[in-house]
Amino acid sequence: LVIRAHETPHEISTGSSVLYGPDGSDQPANGTFSERHKNSSHIKRAIPILLRCCQFTPGLPALSDSSTTFVLPLPAPMALRHLLAVAVAALALDVAAASGGSAALGVNYGQVADNLPSPQAAAVLLRALNASKVKLYDADARVLSAFAGSGVDFTVGLPDNMVPRLASDPSAAAAWVRANILPHLPAASITAVTVGNEVLTGSDATMLRSLLPAMQSLHAALAACNLTSRVAVTTAHSLAVLSSSFPPSSASFRRDLLPYITPLLAFLAKTGSPFLVNAYPYFAYKADPGTVDLDYVLFEPSAAAVVDSATGLRYGNMLHAQVDAVRTAICAADYGRAVEIRVSETGWPSQGDGDEAGATPQNAARYNGNLMRLVAQGKGTPAAPGEPLQVYVFALFNEDQKPGPASERHYGLFKPDGTPAYDVGVKAPTIKGLKGSGNGDGGGSGNGTDSGVGMVVGEGPAGTDGFAVGPGGLYTISDATRKVRRWRWTESLVAMAAVLAMVSWS
Repeated sequence: LVIRAHETPHEISTGSSVLYGPDGSDQPANGTFSERHKNSSHIKRAIPILLRCCQFTPGLPALSDSSTTFVLPLPAPMALRHLLAVAVAALALDVAAASGGSAALGVNYGQVADNLPSPQAAAVLLRALNASKVKLYDADARVLSAFAGSGVDFTVGLPDNMVPRLASDPSAAAAWVRANILPHLPAASITAVTVGNEVLTGSDATMLRSLLPAMQSLHAALAACNLTSRVAVTTAHSLAVLSSSFPPSSASFRRDLLPYITPLLAFLAKTGSPFLVNAYPYFAYKADPGTVDLDYVLFEPSAAAVVDSATGLRYGNMLHAQVDAVRTAICAADYGRAVEIRVSETGWPSQGDGDEAGATPQNAARYNGNLMRLVAQGKGTPAAPGEPLQVYVFALFNEDQKPGPASERHYGLFKPDGTPAYDVGVKAPTIKGLKGSGNGDGGGSGNGTDSGVGMVVGEGPAGTDGFAVGPGGLYTISDATRKVRRWRWTESLVAMAAVLAMVSWS
């Protein structure tokens, strides 16, 4: 038995014996068991269980970060125990991943408005909700200072208009890091920088050519400060980078964008940075409400599953289908196992113009509530069930100065006065100094950022409409994740006990 632990992914190889494939199917590629984890400690936790099951103790070197390959000789008569031991190791990996809190919901915190509360007030709201991840569209010093010492992980943004400058002048990247990153470390946890937003689907040819050089300059500036292991460099993409997205197995990148996307994927793989996609099932429903099943886009359990005939995978919601379409396109470029996919924006408007179908408070509550529950469960997509999907909800507040149709100004989980834009079963804390809006319409949430990242819908007690409420009337992402971890531990321990019994009987 050979265990190889790489940064991502980790593999358990058993020669010709394979229990589970990297894509979550029973048809593995290259004879490997694969599941994405972030460090080799998960593999190390599995080894003691593996050794006990095989009932031998080979001479292993001291386990360290560099000791990531182990060869365990197994006699032929132990073939059954061999396979069972691999199964136990797989369970151990699953338990380790569950205990690591890999499921995390983030919030986009936008500020295209003239009536938002101060960053200090927003920090009170997000702290009360136990928000763990926040994405900004700039590197606002007021926001980062307000969250100093909070433990919230920030993704900050470099504006589009700075992309050409960083591409042509590496010293500009160094100056930007000195001005926007270094002053806030280590008090603020900055884990990523997005260079521009949806640049590749814009119409500016100079921007397209400048994107990757700007990312490389910024990465070099971070490297000069020994920050590349802490701060990733990436960029967010629209789904319009795909030439087609359905069925997911047939998706591909637009041919005209391949000269830009292929080297960008190589950069992400080399630096260990994620591929970010802004995915909005709402847009698909809005474009064709007569054909698209509303329950399907709102994550409703009653929705009829859509089957990809080429793979046989069943999709119970559109967001997962969109993410797997991106996964297929990345795999076609040979970077599928090297680049993690994250949803950098998704949400649903609570209000819109007369011709914007489905933009209601009720649908927004269903979409974001069901999304929060799905993320809390820590499940991946059908094509990668072992990889919990990281999602950032759009957005924290309604933003009254966003251009475009009315829906653009009503994506927020909260109104500017700090009251919920609609009911997702979470009671917002009272923020000192903020007055109620008195609108009474229950709608309104704009393309902001950072809204409700900490809120998660749970399996509440009878009579609470399916929402569980934690201490202080808040049901948070932390509460939901703890519940999921407890169930995973219980299920894994029962399964391991059964496997150990089978080993002893053999």
